Amino acid sequence: MRVVLLLIAAGLLLVEWGRVAKPAAATLAVAPVLTHSDLKPRVDFDTQLKPIFQSKCMPCHFSGGKVYDRMPFDNPATIRKLGTKLFTRIKDENERRLIEEFLSQTP
Repeated sequence: MRVVLLLIAAGLLLVEWGRVAKPAAATLAVAPVLTHSDLKPRVDFDTQLKPIFQSKCMPCHFSGGKVYDRMPFDNPATIRKLGTKLFTRIKDENERRLIEEFLSQTP
């Protein structure tokens, strides 16, 4: 008789535990978990983008150039301001991807 009562009690505990655990599991399923491998490395302006602009936009947009005073391409703020308008000169898909990633980063 004790064994039957213990089995019934264990069954009731499992049923009750299942009711409590289900809402918590549903809540956890909604929130994604980011791991270190999910994060993209930041695009560095000086080492990754500036060389692109130096090869495509030199000498006009760099020190001593005709439009340097209005649009200096050695300044990240200028690049953010112009955005994808830069693609009139930048045709390479990898270079465009880097610029787009830079533009999507918070300053």
